[in-house]
Amino acid sequence: MTLRRILILAGIMLILFLAMYSWNQRTRALDDLAAEVGLELTGAVLKPLRGIQDSGQDMWDRYFDLVAVREENEALRQRVNELEARLLANGEDMAELKRLRTLIQLPVDQSWRPLGARVLAGRMGPNAVLDSITISRGYSTGGRPGTPIVTHLGLVGRVLKASAHSAIALLLTDPGSRIAIFSQETRAPGILTGHGTDQPMEVNFVQRAAKVRDGEILITSGLDGKYPKGIPVARVLSVAPSDYTQFMAIKAEPLVDLHHLEEVLLLEPTGVAPPPDLGAPPKEIHGPPVPARPGS
Repeated sequence: MTLRRILILAGIMLILFLAMYSWNQRTRALDDLAAEVGLELTGAVLKPLRGIQDSGQDMWDRYFDLVAVREENEALRQRVNELEARLLANGEDMAELKRLRTLIQLPVDQSWRPLGARVLAGRMGPNAVLDSITISRGYSTGGRPGTPIVTHLGLVGRVLKASAHSAIALLLTDPGSRIAIFSQETRAPGILTGHGTDQPMEVNFVQRAAKVRDGEILITSGLDGKYPKGIPVARVLSVAPSDYTQFMAIKAEPLVDLHHLEEVLLLEPTGVAPPPDLGAPPKEIHGPPVPARPGS
């Protein structure tokens, strides 16, 4: 292309530019078109960017909301656990209060003073071979050896060994236990002997003429000097003539659930003489109330 043609082409383009410029100055058409196209392009670019920004902001806000909700849930869960623990503790306190209220209603005469004690453990240490429990009273707090132990249902046993503030109690089911008893209704005397945990107890030296019946309650007679008179001890399971002696063969079971003891009462002698026993032995008892027979 020659210089002349280039100059002619440049002149034509200049003339066209000046013409369009003049026309645009009068009509503003090109400016409006450029503004519209630019605005449209700007909107087309900014809308996706704004959508991305909004999505990111929403995700960020939801993240913080979820964090706040999670923290609130953790706080609420901890509060629920605390309230459940408090409810369980209150339930246990109420159950213990109910048991203690029952225990303190134990009717004993003035020659014995009831002292509450907690059961600390079952068989343990060198006394594990015995049917025994460990209690929270010792010889300095009323738990001297020989002290009778009861609940509101009946006799548990007696203190065997004691330290200053705790003691080992021998349960009435231990083979070394011997308790002088009466049958509550027929007043037949005998000696109640233990044969070990979960084994029926045996009543010895009951005369064949005695009319002891199944289900009858056995109470302490007080003749051995170890226990107050009239405390329920056991319920008769079976009665039959002995094949080997002139006495009756009687089996019995404790009235107290010895596997689930939590609180007990120790009966500490006060030194006060018991009330006189006038006439025949009374039918009523001076110890705990007699539990009802099953099914009655």
